[in-house]
Amino acid sequence: MSGYFFEDLSIGMTASVGKTITEADIVLYSAVSTDTNPLHLDEESAAQSLFKGRIAHGMLSAGLISAALGTKLPGPGAIYVAQSLRFRAPVRPGDTVTATVEVTALDRERKRATLKTTCLVKGKPVIEGEASVQVPTRA
Repeated sequence: MSGYFFEDLSIGMTASVGKTITEADIVLYSAVSTDTNPLHLDEESAAQSLFKGRIAHGMLSAGLISAALGTKLPGPGAIYVAQSLRFRAPVRPGDTVTATVEVTALDRERKRATLKTTCLVKGKPVIEGEASVQVPTRA
């Protein structure tokens, strides 16, 4: 594993993961999650919705937060304990989502880090929240 140890973390550290959401991503996520809501899969039906067209599953974009936590900061070895999410705007097929995590608090006794979590499309927030992760120590 090559993630950060708790002792290496400091408030203000950040990391990001980005991905362009494709048609295949939406179809595969629908199959894995069993969320076949026409809002995600049927353009004609979705055109009648509040969003006036298809959107990606919110949790598909939120999954990029998990990727940032599990591969970048704190990285491999961290255990995802909690996550709050506020969905601010839709993500459409073809949008590039950038998930950024930022260390905002460190609980030295419990070896847990709190991180601000944000997903952006074209610089605008589509998801905002907060995560808590258990972080390995050197000991």
